[in-house]
This record gives sequence, structure tokens and C-alpha cells, in this order.
Amino acid sequence: MPDPGRISALTPGSATRAGTEEYVRAAGASCAPGHYSDFLNQHLKLSSLGIGTFPGAATDAVDEAYACIIGRALCSGINVLDTAAHYRYGRSMRAAGEGLRCAFAAGIAREQLYVVGKGGFLRFDEGPPADLDAWFAEAIARKGLGTRDDLTGVHCIAPGYIAAQIDELREAMGLATLDAFLIDQPEVHIPRMGKEELNRRLQTVFAVCEQAVRQEKIRSYGIATFAGFRVETDDVLFQSLTSLLGLAENAARIANRGGPSRHHFRVVQLPFNAVMNEGFTRFSQATGQGNVASTLQAAHQLRLFVMGSHGLAKGRLAATGMDALHAAMPDLSCDAQRALQFNRSTPGLGVSLAGVSTPAHLDDILAVATQAPLSRETYLALYRRAGGQE
Repeated sequence: MPDPGRISALTPGSATRAGTEEYVRAAGASCAPGHYSDFLNQHLKLSSLGIGTFPGAATDAVDEAYACIIGRALCSGINVLDTAAHYRYGRSMRAAGEGLRCAFAAGIAREQLYVVGKGGFLRFDEGPPADLDAWFAEAIARKGLGTRDDLTGVHCIAPGYIAAQIDELREAMGLATLDAFLIDQPEVHIPRMGKEELNRRLQTVFAVCEQAVRQEKIRSYGIATFAGFRVETDDVLFQSLTSLLGLAENAARIANRGGPSRHHFRVVQLPFNAVMNEGFTRFSQATGQGNVASTLQAAHQLRLFVMGSHGLAKGRLAATGMDALHAAMPDLSCDAQRALQFNRSTPGLGVSLAGVSTPAHLDDILAVATQAPLSRETYLALYRRAGGQE
């Protein structure tokens, strides 16, 4: 659990319009036009490619590599960083903290960076326990952070546990405020408890997030899904954006004790790449405006910022390319660069994340950042070509 002494010594601040605009002029000077997108009506300038921290072994060597890679990326035009409390048994968030400190020492300001933390999955510092029930009873239940009924597999939807993970992320990264906190894959609870019960619990968790905004621990919140925003509407795991926004409005009302329902649910994350493109191609989301749209289109209409995870499909797209991408981007030097260029060129996708635990992968990200995104016409033609229409 968080150390109160360390919490009091955190770096203050969060991403601002002025800070990110200065970042574009300085650290982003070598990046191509179109590399930065606007974050909703706050006009934060966020890089179209961001650093993810999921892959890699739980070793000191990988920790050191991550810290160096993150520090270099944040000084080189990439100002979006994503991690989760459970990644690599908690090592990734601490390595992210080291990388942030390197960037700050090099002159990057906190207000120039957009940092995302995710929570919900259990964090096992020493690896998976031999007896999960005994571990949970000691580490979670005894401390009043959650009950066994809040647990599905290794995901805990308890409000107390989520609040604790927000503080763990802040302490590990040395930041007083996270720009966004995302509940990671809450849909895993649906097969056990049903969607209605999950939504009831999510509303309570969202109220905790609203309170964290008021305490300046986070600026906004949302959810990250694996399946929820990609499946058909009749799939049990489907997550509706409008329903989630309704829960957020109720949560804001609860947090404000019956006051205004202005919520801070601003960000959603889903896997997106050339082989997991349902967020763009599958029309499954009602928008509340009388139409059904793709997740990316609906998010735009609902004023939500979308981040894409699994940018390289856990490395598969770096190792095995697609003919359509190669033909459309012959000037890029490898399959990884073409995959990243495809992602960042997607209309409605604000940031594409790629897990980067080796320097070579960062080199690919930085190379793509010097290229303008594909035009809309070129991008859409890739789908026609893949479907045999050209």
C-alpha cells in the first residue's frame, strides 16, 4: 500500500495546453505535421504514438531498459505514457517513474506530458501466489480494500481497491496527479455477475474516481477494454459508451452529494491495429443522437478521447507484415513502422500505444513520428485493398 511520506513528496502538475504546445515546439520539433492531436476541448497536444509498458520479463535488466527508453522517448517528441499497477508485477509503473525522473532532469516539464495509469487487476509483487484465496484475505480483505465477492479471477472491482491503486500508481511514478486513470477490462466480471450488477458496481467505482478528481489525484478517468468495445452488441461482453456515460453522470451526482452531474469520464482505450480494427469497422455503438456508429465515431460524437492499445499485436505485426501495408508505405523501413503508421492514421484514434521494452522498438516509433500520417483517402483505400475491391 502507498507510503504517506512518499505521497507528500510527489511532483505536482498535469498536462496543460500551454505546456504541451511548448513541448511540440521544443521536443517535438523533429516530428512531422499531424503527429500531435488535440485532447477534446482542452486542446492538449498529445503525440499520436505513445509508450506502453506491458511487455517484458520481470527483471532488473528490463526495468533499466524501460527507464532509459521512456526517458529518451519523452525527450524526443513522444509525450504520452501508459502503464498499469499490475504490469510486470508492479515493476512497469516503477520503471515508468524512473523514466519520468530522467525526463524531468533533462528539462521536460510535468505540464508537457500526458500520463495514464490503469487499475483493477491484482498486483502480485513476487509473482502469482500459490494460494490466491489466502493472499487475497491477507493483502486485500484484511485491509478493508475489498471482499471475495468483488473478485473475478484476478480482477477486483472494489471501490477501496481502486482508490488504493490510484495512490499506488501516483507513488510509483512520483506524480501528484495522473492525467487519466482507467479501470482495466471491467467486462471480465460480466460472465460471473451479469452486466446489470457490474454496472451498479462500476457506478460506485466511478464515484471514487470523481472524488479522486476533486482531490486532484487524477484529472479524468475512463475504462480500458479488451473485448468490450470490439464485439457485436449482442455479445455478453459488449460495453455501451452511452451507458457508461450515464453511469458517470450518476457517479458525479453521488460524489457531489446531489449537486451537479458534470462528470470527468473522458477517456476510453481498446485494442486497435491492422488485424484488430473493429473499433473502426464495426458499427455497434448508439450515440444518443439517433444513429449507430463505430466505437471511434461514437466516441467522437460523445466527446470521448480514444487510445489504442496492442499497437503491434504483442509483436506479431512487427514480425509478420501485411502486403497491403507494405504496398501503401514502401518508404518505411520495416513492418513495425508500417503497422504503427496505419494505427496513428486512423480517423478518430487519438493515440496509438506500443509496448516498448527494447531500444529498437523506440527507434521505430521515433522514425514514424517524422512522417506525416496517411491521408484519409490512402487510409481508407487500405480497407478496400484488403477486401479485394481494388
